[in-house]
Amino acid sequence: MINFNSKLLQKEQVQLTSENRGFKYGDGIFETIKVVHNKVIFWEDHYFRLMASMRMLRMEIPMEFTLEFLEQEIMKTVRSLELTGMFRVRLNVFRKDGGLYTPETNGIDYLIEATGYQYETKESYEIDVFKDFYNYSGLLSTIKTNNRMLNTLASIYADENDLDNCVLVNERKGVVEVANGNIFIVKNGVVKTPALTEGCIKGIVRGKVIEILTKNKDFTVEETAISPFEIQKADEVFITNAIMGIQVVTKYKKKSFDTQIGSKLLANLRVLQIAGI
Repeated sequence: MINFNSKLLQKEQVQLTSENRGFKYGDGIFETIKVVHNKVIFWEDHYFRLMASMRMLRMEIPMEFTLEFLEQEIMKTVRSLELTGMFRVRLNVFRKDGGLYTPETNGIDYLIEATGYQYETKESYEIDVFKDFYNYSGLLSTIKTNNRMLNTLASIYADENDLDNCVLVNERKGVVEVANGNIFIVKNGVVKTPALTEGCIKGIVRGKVIEILTKNKDFTVEETAISPFEIQKADEVFITNAIMGIQVVTKYKKKSFDTQIGSKLLANLRVLQIAGI
């Protein structure tokens, strides 16, 4: 079932017109959310990021768009599947039909879809840099808009080259993120991740990992510029997103990595998720 503006519909009943602004202009944003055992994981973080993104894009936020209301709508959608376990939920918000580049209204529609999902972290995970196009730095790049063409092309490149993922770089050739998440590198107790000013998504799990590391005296956390060369010199590399949590990277070009720290962080993250439940 699909939740379209609070109405549960079969997929074939959902009608988006040719004037849909998410389709025509990429004029929409989305959150990818994990639901486990009828609980929305890190929901407050997702909600406040969504609200901040809507304000930045000058979308009107409906009065009913409270934390509680949207959580209820997500769970209504999940329960309509009549399944148990883990779910991947996409909450998409887009400006209402009408207008060219200038919209006729800043009012919004929303769509929620849920699918049963089970992600198992991979023991072997290889990445490389995608160099064909840049992920331009700036605040707009930190928002999860519907325009994911760069991520799509990088994912195709990874598939064509037997890679599990690709590193995206900005116009300064600095590391931004990977095709489907944020990236961290570890070297001599220093954990680095690209700063938001490099153009990376303000990832929910990225924030949780920084929070965990900041409380650990064994590590120093830096949000900074990172060159692709630093990845090759790292002791460990791992990537994060809301669904998989943490995926350790085992190979980049000819370099193989340890996975001890990333694996421990994944265990700590799971404790946070359980606490949230």
